[in-house]
Amino acid sequence: MVRNKGIPNYDLYGDQASPGWSSSFNFEWIPQRSALYNWVIQPHRHDAFFQLLYLTEGCVDFWIDDAELRGQAPCLLVVPAGRVHGFRFSANIQGPVVTASQKTLESLATVAMPQLLDTIRKPRLIPLQSDIRYVDQLMPLFLSLENECRNHAMGHMAVSSALLLAVMVQVHRIVQQMEGDGVKTRQPVSRKARQIERFRALIDHQFRQQKSLQHFADQLGMTPGQLSRLCRQTLGMSGLDLINARVIHEAQRDLVYTHLPIKQLAADLGFDDDAYFSRFFRKHTGITPTDFRTKALQDLSAF
Repeated sequence: MVRNKGIPNYDLYGDQASPGWSSSFNFEWIPQRSALYNWVIQPHRHDAFFQLLYLTEGCVDFWIDDAELRGQAPCLLVVPAGRVHGFRFSANIQGPVVTASQKTLESLATVAMPQLLDTIRKPRLIPLQSDIRYVDQLMPLFLSLENECRNHAMGHMAVSSALLLAVMVQVHRIVQQMEGDGVKTRQPVSRKARQIERFRALIDHQFRQQKSLQHFADQLGMTPGQLSRLCRQTLGMSGLDLINARVIHEAQRDLVYTHLPIKQLAADLGFDDDAYFSRFFRKHTGITPTDFRTKALQDLSAF
């Protein structure tokens, strides 16, 4: 598949992306949008949102980062936030797709079942077999999620978060049973995908230390130029953009979900000077940290 040089950043197929700290949740049936695009969803990414697709009929060509997988119903597709992905569905495709805040889901998993984090963070195509007992529990949970999405009753976010966590527990059980039986799920394994995955892991562990692109390139055994070209080809952004995006994402969450003063928050993110942090934040978001915190809290209070 020919990829565009500029990878669009969407929440859903063709929708403008929401901010990374948002706790938005959405349920759809796959044909709702894919039919509008002649069953082909071009490569794009969701910077903050996790997606889970459950194919009950039809088949799909699934592009994830730099790999291409072929899936036949019944199967599950796990798409973590930040991954460039696309789909070519067959015209008879059926099944639900759930889009949710990855950070919210990870926070729930960290408290309730830390083993889920690997299942949430790793892209997979999971073929489902009729003899896996947990498969029968998937659709009732998806239908309950649909009901919560359609009816914004009191406690909507609490119920939908609990249901989504329950779905992911079933997915984790399925993966564990399959691997225990010697059946492997399919994951992107291209060389570029492995390099990007290692770069992401290094960023996750070191982004608070304000490391340079040269530092990461050295760890990966390549030049900064090679690393940036790899990121542009695979993710549609430079290596430095990826580092900065990780810092901004964490800063936004800290601004919304903690009461840390800006000076302390900046220090925790590796900035020696809170004034420089404020300039950095405004450059990448168009708004000061203080104004962002005020607006975000106002938006959240409106729910």
